[in-house]
Amino acid sequence: MIDVRSLRMRYGPFEALKGISFQVQSGEILGLLGPNGAGKTTAMRILTTYLYPTAGTALIDGLDILENPLEVRRRTGYLPETAPLYPDMRVEDYLRFVGTARGLGGANLNRRVSWVQEACDLKPVWKHAIAELSKGYRQRAGLAQALIHDPKVLILDEPTSGLDPLQILGIRKLIKELAREKTIIFSTHILQEVEAMADRIVIIHDGGVVAQGTQAELEAHARPKAGKAGPLSLEDIFIALLTATSHEP
Repeated sequence: MIDVRSLRMRYGPFEALKGISFQVQSGEILGLLGPNGAGKTTAMRILTTYLYPTAGTALIDGLDILENPLEVRRRTGYLPETAPLYPDMRVEDYLRFVGTARGLGGANLNRRVSWVQEACDLKPVWKHAIAELSKGYRQRAGLAQALIHDPKVLILDEPTSGLDPLQILGIRKLIKELAREKTIIFSTHILQEVEAMADRIVIIHDGGVVAQGTQAELEAHARPKAGKAGPLSLEDIFIALLTATSHEP
């Protein structure tokens, strides 16, 4: 469903991405894990066609992001770290506005608006101005706008950032339910989120892919570098792999 091929991104002399490649299968949740500044957000912005890469490309649902950006956008829902909300609009009006901008209308628009209201549990704040919403409901409204056009692919940048524990559990549950029908990439620097949600993991550091696979596969890869016996937590794996990378000449 998603095939990332040697993506590079340069901002002047700074190379944010250094030829990363990975794949995400249909119906899979991929956790993009890395420290702040690793290149996660840059990669996601390229996949959503917000940025044009310096080199490389990616296929989403068989479509090249460089050759067919409009078709890629129709198949993709994107929640950036700061949700694109209009604080003076009511939740319902905002989602109808986004749906219309996505080309929906009539009965189809009404159907999708009703669906995201229920799926994202927005009924308690449906008539509220977005400025009045808690952080958790703002995230849900942001996720609803990413879902309004029923995309095949969801790209979520730090979807649980700033939420309290109960709000995090609610967003986790929703993302897992969505994965029954959609392919999902989410980025985070919070290890617990990856453990809780991801089917597979890609670890990015300093613009490059350090390792990728299931947690069990990453554990096998990290064990020679970890220097400890017994099962490795994702924290152990992460530290071992990043430490080994930073020590490479």
